[in-house]
Amino acid sequence: MTDMATIELAYVERFKDRHGRIRHYYRRKGYVTVRLPGDPGSAEFMDVYARAHGRVPKPDPATKVQPRSINHLMVEYYRSADFLDLEPQTQKTYRNILDRFRAKYGARSAVAIEPQHLNAIFHQMADKPGAQRNLRKRLMKAFAVAVELGWRKDNPVRETKARKRKSKGFIPWSEVEIQRFEDHWGQGTRERLALYLLLYTGVRRSDVVGMGQQHVKNGRIAVMQEKTDVPIWIPIHPKLKAEIARHGKAMTFILTQYGKPFSAAGFTSWFVERATLAGVPGRTPPTACVRPPAGAWPRRAPRPRKSPPSWATSAWTRSRPMCSRRTDAPCRRRDRQAAKGRKENTPCQTLSVKPLRCIVFT
Repeated sequence: MTDMATIELAYVERFKDRHGRIRHYYRRKGYVTVRLPGDPGSAEFMDVYARAHGRVPKPDPATKVQPRSINHLMVEYYRSADFLDLEPQTQKTYRNILDRFRAKYGARSAVAIEPQHLNAIFHQMADKPGAQRNLRKRLMKAFAVAVELGWRKDNPVRETKARKRKSKGFIPWSEVEIQRFEDHWGQGTRERLALYLLLYTGVRRSDVVGMGQQHVKNGRIAVMQEKTDVPIWIPIHPKLKAEIARHGKAMTFILTQYGKPFSAAGFTSWFVERATLAGVPGRTPPTACVRPPAGAWPRRAPRPRKSPPSWATSAWTRSRPMCSRRTDAPCRRRDRQAAKGRKENTPCQTLSVKPLRCIVFT
């Protein structure tokens, strides 16, 4: 019997893609990720691996920068209190935007740059108005740091032309589309549970992906919002409660095909794909907010005992308001009064005054 030799290859990751094919990648911190073709051990595989393993690390743009250049400005901005006070996910998003700008123009002087130079850069992004606006907003903050440091006396971004937003925003889901999705994805599926978590909680996708059985307490879902660090308590709708019960007591409700939690972006991509399969193409997760028709109330959320003011009707989506840690006590007191048949003299002080999200009901 012939002995087989085993070779341990460092920094090689192996996974199965959605088509069932096995893929290998060379992944090493500080190095360029390289796809390894062929089977492990083959001449083609080993040749690409050897070249990837022998490469020099990617240069860190923060290690060598010219004084008062764009690179230097970005380093200072990333150290500023304005940036460090942001949530980690927000920091990552802003870094991605600014690092792309930095890769192109990092060697230029942050002191000599003028509004006309920035307008020329924004003009090149005319076909991407959303990216153009986002970059302008981020540069506005970055160059504010240059003013604070005394590099320059003005913020050149303020003198640039801001492009008007023409987008109609996210297209809200209609009742017909929701019903179509429910008909395609039956009870007990990840897709049905994901839809109900979005519909009956109204929270952001970044909060949905982290929800699990540990958040269900006393008939409510208790969530610490990732973006704002504000705790909320959301009454559980009967349909959502029944769907959660079908999925057991998992620490995370929605998992990938590999049994791991979704990232926020990965969840959106997955949900859009599942919605397309259900006959609802081109729809993001249903968290967009619109005003219900005059005099109409969402049939998915019973009308509250006391109507909200007219300015709040566009976002009233729950049978009971969401409560924060500081305002949950008045809600419980109101519930006890209602149970004893008392008249509600004091309105509940809750976060429903400025609701975070809602969906369309037609």
